[in-house]
Amino acid sequence: MSPTDYAGPAGRFMPPPAEAAFLLDFDGTLVDIAPTPEAVVVSPGLPDVLRRLRAKCGDALAVISGRAVDQIDHFLGDVPFAVAGEHGLAVRHRPDGPIVRTEQPPMPSTWLPAAEALAAQHPGVRIERKPAGFVLHYRAAPEVADILREAAESWVASTHGRFHVQMAKMAWEIRPHGVDKGHAVAALMQSPPFAGRHPIFVGDDVTDEDGIRAAEALGGAGFRIPRDFPDPAAFRAWLATLAAGGDDSWGV
Repeated sequence: MSPTDYAGPAGRFMPPPAEAAFLLDFDGTLVDIAPTPEAVVVSPGLPDVLRRLRAKCGDALAVISGRAVDQIDHFLGDVPFAVAGEHGLAVRHRPDGPIVRTEQPPMPSTWLPAAEALAAQHPGVRIERKPAGFVLHYRAAPEVADILREAAESWVASTHGRFHVQMAKMAWEIRPHGVDKGHAVAALMQSPPFAGRHPIFVGDDVTDEDGIRAAEALGGAGFRIPRDFPDPAAFRAWLATLAAGGDDSWGV
């Protein structure tokens, strides 16, 4: 290990800044989970920490989220160099670049009306629309989790594998099959400034396991909250520590 190397959580490999690329989940990782997606709060010091970390890594910092790209822009502005949204269905490789979308099958037109009718029967259920699918949130109505899952599974059963139901935190997401956060990691790591670096992926949910596996397969590391950090606040503190070092070393 060179003087600029650092053993990350659980003693796992952390490359020096010149060889590292950070690919970070948003909800539950960079920010605390909120009652609704719109209610999340970006900690006052987080943008500055991320900018310093991005500078240390030669711009190789991206956010990979289940949210749409424009929602990440709303909360973080130009802080990340690249953004992958919708679990990798939409990727913007650089700040001034286009959003590249993976072609996906159209969602059946009957699903959203059926979901809205179901939500109307169960106060507290919230529908989050996405370009290629939607999410059934039940944080305010946990007792209907199984009802929502059974309905979602019945809808996707007729698509012969083109769509699937993804478990998330207090939510069920219906989205096209075959593209995930691992796909996003692989796509981002193919072009500068990420190419040739060791990806460090951090997330907190089942959907982030694909990103963790992809990062590890590419010679990097994957961390998950609460396995490696007790909560987002602890992870943000770790990022701040890393960003506090000089240009060629971590602040540890």
